[in-house]
Amino acid sequence: MTRTNLSTHGPFERSVGFSRAVVVEHAGLRRVFVAGTAAIGEDGESVAPNDAYEQAAYIFRKLAPVLAEAGCTMADVVRTRMYLTDIADQDAVGRAHGEVFRHVCPAATMIGGVTLVRPELVVEVELEAVRGE
Repeated sequence: MTRTNLSTHGPFERSVGFSRAVVVEHAGLRRVFVAGTAAIGEDGESVAPNDAYEQAAYIFRKLAPVLAEAGCTMADVVRTRMYLTDIADQDAVGRAHGEVFRHVCPAATMIGGVTLVRPELVVEVELEAVRGE
């Protein structure tokens, strides 16, 4: 088994001690575990404050290159987890999810009532992807 940690050099990765993604290869399978990701731009500012749809859409766009670096695509995603500060945003986040995964249909979990690192952030997403040789 091999393990590779991938970093986007975000401000929390070093201070908290986590990787943006971890790639594990074993028995011809590549598994990619992507850490919870919020709508924080490269400038460190929150993207689309308090807008669940725009934040979710941004997060999915932000995660595609992370998966590419890990040798996968969004079509390889087998599981998503979406954390919402307000479950009333489920339709908006679900719409953004459906735009990306309508034909992939990963196992998905949506949890409401969470508190995120900034009050204007209303959604956070985790992904898992699997690819064979």
